[in-house]
Amino acid sequence: MNIIANALEAKFREHANPEIAEPMEAYMRNQFVFLGIKTPERKQLLREFWKQNEKPQGEELLQTAEQLWQLMEREFHYVAMGLLEKYGKEAKPPHIDVLERWVTTQSWWDTVDFLAAHLVGYQLSKYPELIADYTARWIVSENLWLRRTAILFQLKYKQHTDTERLFDYIRRTKGESEFFIRKAIGWALREYAKTDAALVHRFVKETDLSPLSKKEALKHIL
Repeated sequence: MNIIANALEAKFREHANPEIAEPMEAYMRNQFVFLGIKTPERKQLLREFWKQNEKPQGEELLQTAEQLWQLMEREFHYVAMGLLEKYGKEAKPPHIDVLERWVTTQSWWDTVDFLAAHLVGYQLSKYPELIADYTARWIVSENLWLRRTAILFQLKYKQHTDTERLFDYIRRTKGESEFFIRKAIGWALREYAKTDAALVHRFVKETDLSPLSKKEALKHIL
């Protein structure tokens, strides 16, 4: 067992608030159990904790994040992702397998979107040779969260976006009725429109997208 993870868990459980947890769980459609610690308080608790404890490094950091990820309450998953983001700065290529596993466990939009846009996106920009094999497999996966990740991983790439890949992945999934895929398509296009609005506008005009995807994509360029 990881000492830091155990200590973090104990500190957070001391501040659990069932009255606050109930509406937080309802907001997430009761997909997960919450301690009842909102984001500002969670950040404050972390600041206090790190003042009294040395931050883990390297493999210990990854082990801490992994142990927190296995806990039931959602707040621990958020803390774990923050630690994993720090670990990503020194992560080697095989770290993508950890990220892939996290996308497919404890899955909902709040974790998957952070993993896709921040952690997976960073790892694949750091090791672009991984992009073709991993994302091509994800976009045809039966797991909708992997498909969503394949659409969103370039969200922060701006002028470095591989538009050919982005548009290809959108064409492959544009006919899906799944809300989270349609929303991802619109979000990815809307974000890239900040870099090249004309190209996005032309792509939307030429592509048979769902009304939701089209509305999201063109939200700021019409």
